[in-house]
Amino acid sequence: MKTRTQTILIIMNVLTYIAFIGLCIKAGAILYTYIISAAINPVGAKNLYNGMNLFDLSQYSFAHYTASVSFKVALTVLQAYVAYLLIKVLSAIKLVNPFTAEVANRVERISYYIFSAWIIALLHNAHLKWLVKHLPNLEDHSVSSEFLFVAGVVFIIAQIFKKGVEIQSENELTV
Repeated sequence: MKTRTQTILIIMNVLTYIAFIGLCIKAGAILYTYIISAAINPVGAKNLYNGMNLFDLSQYSFAHYTASVSFKVALTVLQAYVAYLLIKVLSAIKLVNPFTAEVANRVERISYYIFSAWIIALLHNAHLKWLVKHLPNLEDHSVSSEFLFVAGVVFIIAQIFKKGVEIQSENELTV
């Protein structure tokens, strides 16, 4: 019979797979519609992804349009990679021996990638703020910047896992 914690871990693993697949689809859709709008049909920028209208920006400057889309794709890809790393963490956790160096290192890596997403979000928002000054009709699609807080929390959890690994290995040596 499975414990409540095992059930929660299984559910979280399934939800993380769903998030990973969704983020991959989102990144692919943004990239695909960008390529279509750049090469074949410029009007495609009116509905780039989920109602995102960057048509005025594409008409103003193709370089700024490309940069804006690149920020969005990079951010989505980073989020997908974090979900992938989380899948690896959830798959590696064994309740009998939860603190392993592998899990601690992956959790720490997750915090670094979330921090990287925060930097990209800052750059994207600064670029967008500059663009809105030059194109008043441009919709503000700024990205929330809670990434720094989340990265800090995950980093702290990684340090707790590392300490758990140390304590667990000490306990194994004393038994």
